[in-house]
Amino acid sequence: MPGDLHTHTTFSDGSTPVEKMPFLARCAGMTHLAVSDHDSMRGVRYAYAHPVQEGVHLIPAVELTAYDYDRAHRVHLLCYWPDDCAPLADFCDMMAERRRTAMLQSCRELEEICPQFRTEEALELAKDSGTLFKAHVMRVLWQYGLADGMYNDVYRSLFGLKPVRGRVLHTPRYEPVDDVLALIKASRGVAVLAHPSVYHSMELARELIGMGRLDGVEIDHPRNTPEDKAELLRLARANDLLLTGGTDYHGLNTVTPRPVGAFATRDEEIVRLETLAKARKMSNRKAQ
Repeated sequence: MPGDLHTHTTFSDGSTPVEKMPFLARCAGMTHLAVSDHDSMRGVRYAYAHPVQEGVHLIPAVELTAYDYDRAHRVHLLCYWPDDCAPLADFCDMMAERRRTAMLQSCRELEEICPQFRTEEALELAKDSGTLFKAHVMRVLWQYGLADGMYNDVYRSLFGLKPVRGRVLHTPRYEPVDDVLALIKASRGVAVLAHPSVYHSMELARELIGMGRLDGVEIDHPRNTPEDKAELLRLARANDLLLTGGTDYHGLNTVTPRPVGAFATRDEEIVRLETLAKARKMSNRKAQ
């Protein structure tokens, strides 16, 4: 019963509708799937409403964006089996509005320098997400031959951070890591640090693990380095943490396309994840 526990759909910045995902997972031999769209309750609600599709068990999940202000970089936290609760929904609505505001400003500036670009076309691509992502803007440019792919030189010139800030980059404000972890706890979700290599989060990983703030770490991810994976494995085993894996699937909206199931979570870890989630739900019922 392996599972791909990190995937994205048109509910955020992926290109595949959520209804297609269980079929793709089944074809890849997955028995479990987590649609973990960015700062969105839509995947969580879809999984609760459709617990099994195509013989695949859907795990409610969301990938929450936070910021490590001590080290000045973004952090992604995977939250599994959260309650569909007001605090989490409010956070996702807030991030959707912040992201939309930032991206609309980027679009206004892009229209001034690129006459072929129209914001309305990006918004049409984004209609399932309820907000607007850079991926939607890049898809418009790419389809007209105005970009060299999704996230290559043109993307860096427009939205890059280093070595030169992109021409139309506007970034939403992110909440601190501590606050987002507290939100996951309040929603009774299971907290897993996503792909620590991507945002150079190993120092943060050591800190959070030492403080007992994480339930697990994502190890089997296409962009984790071998060195980071080896250290994460040692830390996870020493602290009895969950070991998760996922493709970080985005469909077309990626530099290197990978099919659902290319990276996965082992059977025994899925059992541990679900056992922990059920225990938290049961504990809350007893407390009430």
